[in-house]
Amino acid sequence: MNRKTLLALFVAVVLSACSSIDCPVQNLVRTYYQLKTTGAAADTLTDTLTITSRRADGSDTILLNRAVLLSSFALPMGYSNPEDTLYFRFSNGTYVAVDTICIKKDNYPHFESVDCSASFFHQITAVRTTHYAIDSISINNTSVNYDTSPEHFHLYLKKRL
Repeated sequence: MNRKTLLALFVAVVLSACSSIDCPVQNLVRTYYQLKTTGAAADTLTDTLTITSRRADGSDTILLNRAVLLSSFALPMGYSNPEDTLYFRFSNGTYVAVDTICIKKDNYPHFESVDCSASFFHQITAVRTTHYAIDSISINNTSVNYDTSPEHFHLYLKKRL
């Protein structure tokens, strides 16, 4: 091979290696929960919190395991069903309370490029909960996408002794 052919081959390899694929680096789609007191201030959980969900095959999966001293947390959303069911287990050594939160949503596939994996964005339409340890839950932002700044849910806990 002569120098010109070798140089042309090198330039072709370099140019083909540079593509303009704009796949997002942080492509996690999560909901963000903020614990609140009835006075609308942030609260810190002193109990131990474990959050589980049921998979489509019927098995359980742990989303948050034995968390303590938190005031906010993020959880993924499912994309195969129109409603997610989460089980919040609060314990402090003397009592255990399990609340169920059901989140209704619309799922939308989101494609950046054919070279990127698909993500699902969600539009939250309703939420309901049982009331053993949770006083109430409210929707603060209905749009769930790559944006990590909004709090999607405000979770109000009952007064703990």
